[in-house]
Amino acid sequence: MMDAAASDPVAMGWMAGSPPPAATQVRWDDGSMWRFPQYRWGFSHMRELVPTAAIPRAGDVSPLPLALRDELDDVTLTTLAGQAMSWRQSLAATYTDAILVLHHGRVVYERWFGVTRPDTQHILFSVTKSFVGLAAEMLIAAGKLTDDAKAANYVPELQGSGLGNATVRQILDMRTGLAFSEDYVAGQQGLSDVQRMSIAGAWMPRLAGYDGPDGHFAFVASLGQDVPHGGDFVYRTPNTTALQWLVERVSGLPLAALIRDWFWQPMGMEADAAIAVDRLGTAFGGGGLMASLRDIARVGEMMRLGGRWNGRQIVPQAVVARIFRGGDPAAFAHVNYPGNPDGSYASQWWHRAGGQAMALGVHGQGIYVDRAAGVVIARLGSHPVASNRGNMGVTIPAYDALVAALG
Repeated sequence: MMDAAASDPVAMGWMAGSPPPAATQVRWDDGSMWRFPQYRWGFSHMRELVPTAAIPRAGDVSPLPLALRDELDDVTLTTLAGQAMSWRQSLAATYTDAILVLHHGRVVYERWFGVTRPDTQHILFSVTKSFVGLAAEMLIAAGKLTDDAKAANYVPELQGSGLGNATVRQILDMRTGLAFSEDYVAGQQGLSDVQRMSIAGAWMPRLAGYDGPDGHFAFVASLGQDVPHGGDFVYRTPNTTALQWLVERVSGLPLAALIRDWFWQPMGMEADAAIAVDRLGTAFGGGGLMASLRDIARVGEMMRLGGRWNGRQIVPQAVVARIFRGGDPAAFAHVNYPGNPDGSYASQWWHRAGGQAMALGVHGQGIYVDRAAGVVIARLGSHPVASNRGNMGVTIPAYDALVAALG
């Protein structure tokens, strides 16, 4: 596998030229946008490749004060595999596209690589789920959603599906018995569940003769149930699609407008954001948000501050407290997640036993919030392994070492 330097999209020359030669093109219709190393360019240019809905910013930009500390590059760590390296080397090892560290609200470290820039609307993948989780918890706190109510009570179209009889809380915490495999490298014959989801959501072309569901909501409504709800945590993206459906139905807002009205504009974001949509214009709440690094750092800092930012209470304190409580470690233990053996998952956020909360997306996207240490880390990436199992053996020790260095 090519390392970070060799696969740098600038060095590879992807999409260079007017028009770019066929050999350097990154495209939707031939699937090259989903192949490594092409996606090291594609993840920073997703709005040029898939349909999106805009999430505009408004008003004055909220400040991120600078107090840069370049010596942090030399912080040392030992990976879970026993390899010694510096913080700077860990960024290459995790194919980082951009990273920003806040310490008590000040930017102490910021780096950009490849084609990713401060105004890049980089794909966040499943970090998007944490926004849907926040919205759902806010509606619960407002009495508009009920924890133990069945999903079909709010969205009758889910009646008879694999999630119609699941509770809001079971869907929020991904403890459902949904018949779906989140396997990005499935070796089965025919289409994998993830590929069928991608076709429904317009991230892959519809194949000739394929008669599967069209649209995110139609896809989740087509899924069945294979085990009882309420068991162990199992990560399945259609849970978030169903949760998004509930949130949109109850709030009366499509997800792009909700993120705009509840987060982007009140928080004084620096850049517009966007979210991928299917052929019907429905946003992909499971992983379609595209935003700048500095703006997702603002979200992390807002969470660290108990939901307050830019002079406003963006998220109720009770909701932030609920999220930082995490979930049931016993339901998470079977996952054997690298660097997080005693963690949990709840409210569409990942949790560590030390009290840290994480919004995580495949290929290395993330918002890491350590309230006790006053540290927020926002990262964009294009790791060759989709699952974060491919980078967490470096990421978690690196974050722990940096937090210790910051004191």
